Amino acid sequence: MSARSDRTMSLYGVLALGIALCLFLLLILAAGLSFLGALIWSLLAGLIVLVVLVLFFPARPETAPAARVASPAPAPAPEPAPAPEPAARAEPEPEPEPEPEVAAGPAGKPAALSAPRGGKADDLKKIKGVGPKLEALLHSLGFYHFDQIAAWSAKEVAWMDDNLEGFRGRVTRDDWVAQAKLLAGGGETDFSKKVDKGDVY
Repeated sequence: MSARSDRTMSLYGVLALGIALCLFLLLILAAGLSFLGALIWSLLAGLIVLVVLVLFFPARPETAPAARVASPAPAPAPEPAPAPEPAARAEPEPEPEPEPEVAAGPAGKPAALSAPRGGKADDLKKIKGVGPKLEALLHSLGFYHFDQIAAWSAKEVAWMDDNLEGFRGRVTRDDWVAQAKLLAGGGETDFSKKVDKGDVY
């Protein structure tokens, strides 16, 4: 039993005892019953009162106040994830310059290029017998590099000798192919050294 039901039962007992005592006194004084008769009737009445109180007014157990369930503290809001740093833009690689086209010419003509490789021609004036005008003529025909001239066959040399207007026979006479082979390999000639010093042009 809880503390409250114990208190209620005690209160019911005191109330029943009080009624029994009052009835006892009333039966002795007013009804003139004997002590024993009044005691029995008063105890019986007190017992009935106690039973009636217990049956019709039962003691309710004291309900403990509902323990407040502490609501869990709200979880702290997660910190926002740092924004990803923008990826560094890779500089687009410069597109490689297209290789100059090799032009096929008439029979016997050496293969020519549409433009110098890498956009830069060799200084063909380092070949003895090639001056500024002849260099310009060679460029117009598609010859820009030492290795092109170094690769000419005897048949191609003959074609060039016949077709260099104003300079016929110059390729063979000055032996351009031998000079071009040396210069294409990174070597020098006595004439190319003079050109480098600025003593010729």
